[in-house]
Amino acid sequence: MTTLQIEVEDARPTEASCDDSFLTVALADGRVLRAPLWWYPRLAQASSAERQTVELSPMGMHWPQIDEDISVASMLRGQKAPGAVAPERAL
Repeated sequence: MTTLQIEVEDARPTEASCDDSFLTVALADGRVLRAPLWWYPRLAQASSAERQTVELSPMGMHWPQIDEDISVASMLRGQKAPGAVAPERAL
Protein backbone atom coordinates (compact mmCIF):
# COMPACT_ATOMS: atom_id res chain seq x y z
CA MET A 1 0.00 0.00 0.00
CA THR A 2 1.27 3.46 -0.85
CA THR A 3 0.46 6.72 0.84
CA LEU A 4 0.33 10.07 -0.90
CA GLN A 5 1.75 12.73 1.37
CA ILE A 6 1.18 16.34 0.42
CA GLU A 7 2.89 19.37 1.83
CA VAL A 8 -0.13 21.62 2.30
CA GLU A 9 1.65 24.92 1.75
CA ASP A 10 3.30 23.72 -1.47
CA ALA A 11 0.10 22.21 -2.84
CA ARG A 12 -2.07 25.26 -2.08
CA PRO A 13 -4.05 26.33 -5.17
CA THR A 14 -3.27 29.84 -6.36
CA GLU A 15 -5.52 29.85 -9.43
CA ALA A 16 -8.27 27.67 -10.88
CA SER A 17 -10.06 27.93 -14.19
CA CYS A 18 -12.35 25.85 -16.39
CA ASP A 19 -12.95 25.84 -20.09
CA ASP A 20 -15.36 23.53 -21.91
CA SER A 21 -12.92 20.62 -21.71
CA PHE A 22 -10.59 20.94 -18.71
CA LEU A 23 -10.19 22.07 -15.12
CA THR A 24 -6.77 23.69 -14.68
CA VAL A 25 -5.32 24.45 -11.24
CA ALA A 26 -2.02 26.25 -10.53
CA LEU A 27 -0.31 25.36 -7.24
CA ALA A 28 1.91 27.50 -5.00
CA ASP A 29 4.97 25.37 -5.82
CA GLY A 30 4.65 26.03 -9.56
CA ARG A 31 2.92 22.81 -10.60
CA VAL A 32 -0.11 23.00 -12.84
CA LEU A 33 -2.77 20.28 -12.62
CA ARG A 34 -5.14 19.66 -15.50
CA ALA A 35 -8.03 17.20 -15.46
CA PRO A 36 -10.77 16.50 -18.00
CA LEU A 37 -13.92 18.36 -17.12
CA TRP A 38 -16.00 15.17 -17.47
CA TRP A 39 -14.30 13.96 -14.26
CA TYR A 40 -16.49 16.52 -12.46
CA PRO A 41 -20.08 16.30 -13.78
CA ARG A 42 -21.34 19.32 -11.81
CA LEU A 43 -18.66 21.51 -13.36
CA ALA A 44 -19.23 20.01 -16.80
CA GLN A 45 -22.94 20.80 -16.61
CA ALA A 46 -22.46 24.31 -15.16
CA SER A 47 -22.55 27.45 -17.24
CA SER A 48 -19.35 29.30 -18.06
CA ALA A 49 -20.36 32.04 -15.60
CA GLU A 50 -20.94 29.50 -12.81
CA ARG A 51 -17.50 27.97 -13.45
CA GLN A 52 -15.81 31.36 -13.21
CA THR A 53 -16.95 31.94 -9.62
CA VAL A 54 -14.47 29.85 -7.65
CA GLU A 55 -13.17 30.21 -4.09
CA LEU A 56 -9.70 28.91 -3.22
CA SER A 57 -8.74 27.41 0.14
CA PRO A 58 -5.47 25.85 1.33
CA MET A 59 -6.79 22.38 0.45
CA GLY A 60 -8.82 22.93 -2.72
CA MET A 61 -11.49 24.82 -4.63
CA HIS A 62 -15.17 25.57 -4.10
CA TRP A 63 -17.73 26.71 -6.67
CA PRO A 64 -20.51 28.23 -4.54
CA GLN A 65 -23.12 28.61 -7.28
CA ILE A 66 -23.14 24.87 -7.99
CA ASP A 67 -22.05 23.65 -4.52
CA GLU A 68 -19.00 21.80 -5.88
CA ASP A 69 -15.83 21.13 -3.88
CA ILE A 70 -12.67 19.58 -5.33
CA SER A 71 -9.55 18.98 -3.29
CA VAL A 72 -6.03 19.25 -4.64
CA ALA A 73 -5.31 15.84 -3.07
CA SER A 74 -8.09 14.19 -5.09
CA MET A 75 -6.74 15.72 -8.30
CA LEU A 76 -3.23 14.49 -7.48
CA ARG A 77 -4.65 10.99 -6.90
CA GLY A 78 -6.50 11.10 -10.23
CA GLN A 79 -9.80 10.64 -8.40
CA LYS A 80 -12.92 11.34 -10.44
CA ALA A 81 -16.24 12.42 -8.92
CA PRO A 82 -18.64 9.55 -8.18
CA GLY A 83 -20.67 8.78 -11.28
CA ALA A 84 -18.27 10.46 -13.71
CA VAL A 85 -18.48 8.79 -17.12
CA ALA A 86 -16.14 9.43 -20.03
CA PRO A 87 -17.84 10.80 -23.13
CA GLU A 88 -18.10 8.55 -26.18
CA ARG A 89 -15.34 9.19 -28.71
CA ALA A 90 -16.28 9.89 -32.30
CA LEU A 91 -14.56 7.52 -34.74
